[in-house]
Formats: sequence, structure tokens, C-alpha cells
Amino acid sequence: MLAGLLLILAAAVLGMAPGAPAATGASTVDDVAQALRKGPVYVDPAASGQLSPGQAAALTKKIKDADKPVFVAVLPRTSAFPAKTLLATLRTDTGITGVYAVRLGDGFDAGADPQVMSTRAVHNLTAAVKTPGADTDAATQLNAFVDRAVEQARGSAPASWGGSSGGGGSSSAVGLITAGVVLVLGGGTAYALVRRGRRRKEAEERAALDRLRVVVDEDITAYGETLDRLDFHPAEPGADDNMRADYERALDSYESAKSRMERARHPSDVRGVTRALEDGRFSLAVLEARRTGGELPARRPPCFFDPRHGPSVADARWSPSGGTAREVPVCAADEVRLREGEEPLSRTVDTGDGRRPYWEAGPAYGPWAGGYFGGGLLPGLLVGTVLGSMLSSPAYAAEYGGGDFGSGGDWSGGDFSGSDFDSSGFDGGGFGGGDFGGGGGFDGGGF
Repeated sequence: MLAGLLLILAAAVLGMAPGAPAATGASTVDDVAQALRKGPVYVDPAASGQLSPGQAAALTKKIKDADKPVFVAVLPRTSAFPAKTLLATLRTDTGITGVYAVRLGDGFDAGADPQVMSTRAVHNLTAAVKTPGADTDAATQLNAFVDRAVEQARGSAPASWGGSSGGGGSSSAVGLITAGVVLVLGGGTAYALVRRGRRRKEAEERAALDRLRVVVDEDITAYGETLDRLDFHPAEPGADDNMRADYERALDSYESAKSRMERARHPSDVRGVTRALEDGRFSLAVLEARRTGGELPARRPPCFFDPRHGPSVADARWSPSGGTAREVPVCAADEVRLREGEEPLSRTVDTGDGRRPYWEAGPAYGPWAGGYFGGGLLPGLLVGTVLGSMLSSPAYAAEYGGGDFGSGGDWSGGDFSGSDFDSSGFDGGGFGGGDFGGGGGFDGGGF
């Protein structure tokens, strides 16, 4: 049986070799770019001590299985790879839209084309995997980044990864098979640990989704009741095509929210449900303005205190318990309450300490809030709160960092663009006009 496993593993390892990082010396950024056109991960031989062939192959498989345009390079900190221009140059030379993460020496940074991942999301993800005052090994850091990036990145992997052509590295097939033998010898224990960890994670996700389902079902029901109370008929006198389109979008949002929740299998799936509900409530607000002859509302986030209140009409100063004041979007009723020194009507959820405002609840409610407010807006609203502290941790950054509020439309990734792309939009991590400064950058051990 062991011999059979070795043969299978050998074939698998050889099959993965094209997608694994090239082992040839890369003297220029263009050499790295050429390798990334053939596979998602490149490890320069001079930096091979940071990421082993097995770790690089596993990272490659993770990205390919997700079918997302995520590129990773592990490079030595030398004059061949100037930190100030590295990411922008690498993106230009590779010529493929995507998310690019680079481990340069002990430093880390990332950038992305805005059609693949928003600037704010890249900043959030980059910050999440940098541990202040600590030395984070490359495997841990890159896996943490990739885990979150493949969830958030839009588009598909480039077709050039699908072929069998890869970098002709100096690492031979014999070396790969030898590494495979070592992996097989410890495979039984590793397999058991992986299965145990997977079962634990699945159980945790089911429990989190069950808690979310109660809250989301309440939201869907409340939205449905709003539709039932709506005194509008598409054929009524005065109704025009714009009104009918608003009404249709509101109904479509309701159906979309219900179907998405029925299909939800992971907590992160809830984000799409609440996003659909937020879209629907905005459509209703536009419809109401058209019917009354009022000014069409600007697209704003929903009321912070309870998204069921509908789109916000203003920003108001508010302080969470024991926290600092910040501007939050509020509905008209809560704006009056705050102005008069009263408590807003906050959305409460079940916690171990009874019903509490959602921002004082656990991390399970992050995807729920993220769908309403978007990853770019939510961190600032929740800073200093229980949910906000969870949001800033690497374990939950992927749930809340995906896109700025109001973004949408068709997105693509993995498309070949050559150097014809907006470098000013390729922004993330420590970018500042193509410079790795301001937001972090390749700082070595001092992230």
C-alpha cells in the first residue's frame, strides 16, 4: 500500500511541478514576472530558506483550486528587487490583472488591480497579516494572506496557469519524489490531524451560520413586511417606467435574499444576503422619492444602529460604551434621538450575556454587518467595539475587508493587459504613488 501511495504522490508532485515556483535564479523583476505567468507562486532560490518546495506547492494548489488571480513571490532583499517600485513593476511586467503579494526579505506588501480587489480591501488584508513587533515566518504570513485573498478576489485565474509548461527549475523530479517520500511517511498522522481540524472548522461554521440565520431571517421577514405595506401598484395612475423599475428591483432583492440564504453554507455567504437587502431598501427609498416628487436620495449606507431602518440620511457623532466618538450613518429618527440626548434604537442580537447591540456581539455577526456596510466602511465604524476588534484580526479580516461600500458591477481578474493598466489604481498595503511608504511597506522585522 505504501508503494502505491508513493507512486500516486510522485505522479501528483510531478503534475504540480509546472505550477510550483521556478528554482532558477531570477536576476530581474521580469524573470519573476515570466515565472508568475506560468504559475501563481514563485520562490527565488536566494530566498528558498523562507518557503520550502512543499510549502510553495501547497500554496500553489490552494490558489489554483480557488481559481482566483492571486500571485505570490518570495524574493531576497537585494538591489535586483528595489522595494520602492517592486510591486508596480512586477504587475507591469507580468501583465495580468490580479492580486500581487510579495515577501521581500522579512518584509511584506501587496497590491491589486481595482477591478479584482478594492484599494481598501488590499490595505485591510495587508495590515491584517503584518504582526507588529513580531517576526512572522513566510509560510504563515503568505497562507494567511492567500486564504483571505482567494475569498475576496474577483475574477478567475489566468488561462496561462492551466498548461503544463513551467519554469525549468534546477530542482529535479528525483528531488520532488524524495520530498514526497518524506511526506508519505508522515502522511498518516498529518491526514488525521487535517481531518480533525476540518471537522472542527466545519462544526464551528455550522454553529456560526445557525446563529446568523436567526438574525438574517428576521431581516428578511422585516423587509417582506415593508413590501407588503407598500402602497404601490405598477399600473396605478402616475406610475412611470422608472417607478416600475425601482419596484421590480426591490422585489428582485427580496427574492435574491431569500434564495441566497437558502443556499448559504458558510457564514461568509450571509454577506451577499444582507447586501441584497440593503440594495432593496435603497430601491424603495428611490421609489418613494419619485412618487412624492422629492429629490432622489444619494446612495448612502444604511442606518448604523439598525439597517432595517433603511438608508441613512446623515452622519452623526456617537460613542460606544467606553469608546471614542466617531461619525456613523444614521436614519432620520435616530438622528433626532441622538440630537436630543436619547439612545438610538439599536439592533440587538443574542449573546452569552443576553440581548446586546450587534457591535457588542461575537465575530459571527461580522459577515452580516459586512454585507450592509461594506468592508471599506465597517472598520472605522466599529473601532473600539467587540466586533471591531475581531474585524481587525487576521482570522476575520477576510470577512469584512472585501470592497468599499457601494461598489458593484461586473468585475474581472486574470485578464492579460500587458502594461496597459492604471498604475495609480494598483494600490494597496504600503503604496503611495508607487512607493512602499506610508501604509507599511517592506520594513523587515519592524512591520
